[in-house]
Amino acid sequence: MSRTDLAPHARSVPRTVRRTLVPLAAAALGLSLVSAPAAAETGEAAFEHYVALGDSFTAGPLIPPTAPGSDPRCLRSGVNYPHLVADALGVAEFTDASCSGAVIADLSEPQHEDLTDVPPQYDALTPETDLVSVGISGNDLGFSEIFVRCAKLSLRNPLGSPCANHYGDTLDDRVEELRDDVAGVYAEVGERSPDATVLAVGYLQILPESGGCWPTMPVARGDVAYLDALQTSLNTMIAEEAGAAGAVYVDVLERGHDVCEPAGERWVEGVVPENTAFPVHPNEAGMAVTADRVLAGLGVAPAEV
Repeated sequence: MSRTDLAPHARSVPRTVRRTLVPLAAAALGLSLVSAPAAAETGEAAFEHYVALGDSFTAGPLIPPTAPGSDPRCLRSGVNYPHLVADALGVAEFTDASCSGAVIADLSEPQHEDLTDVPPQYDALTPETDLVSVGISGNDLGFSEIFVRCAKLSLRNPLGSPCANHYGDTLDDRVEELRDDVAGVYAEVGERSPDATVLAVGYLQILPESGGCWPTMPVARGDVAYLDALQTSLNTMIAEEAGAAGAVYVDVLERGHDVCEPAGERWVEGVVPENTAFPVHPNEAGMAVTADRVLAGLGVAPAEV
């Protein structure tokens, strides 16, 4: 199977047809991932030019060491999953364009606009790019704003569901409203790098399915399931829109590694990190697991430790 067979470039598929095709596409992708050739089997690098696009869940803020030559405003880690994947694949050219705080608009417009803007992330893509990973839309949904609001509300009612009462169905509406923007990301990547294998990387689990660990993670008991369902909904939407565009979805949401787990088992830190990382963001273990999932999506076995 060729790389373009694994993940062809973005195609325009009517929304009504997408809903029918998604379950079929998921099954097809499962077969593709199993049968994809590992780079080690050929003795040659599977990809030559890898570009990583994304927000802070890609960049890895405050995970040491800082990526050499990285713009300090983007807070890119030298051991974020794109760097680990690039090293494992042995690509000839690697560009990590991810930047903390990025929203979808920052893929096409300068970020941190001042005298020395951070260039649009799409600028890193070329017709020669043959591998692209994308991790975006959490900031567009408003993850940070939502968690801050829910934390404040929990102080008055830690056993109730004040956040769910405040937002109601509006957050589900936000997810649906992001569909066209997310679909547009994969269409644009396909236009700029038509022969690339494109990977859509989901978000690591932040909260458990229920209960939580207030006040360590200040989300009221009744809101934990509400916010976990929201994150699951976002990941599902990303998977659907990416799959409809011909990208491979990399599922990294695995139970038992959320912010409420012990420091040695969690992949995402809480509001007071015990492992070096930005609050409510992936730690080094989370990045390593994500890299392994990306490599598995490409049919490449992770290196033995």
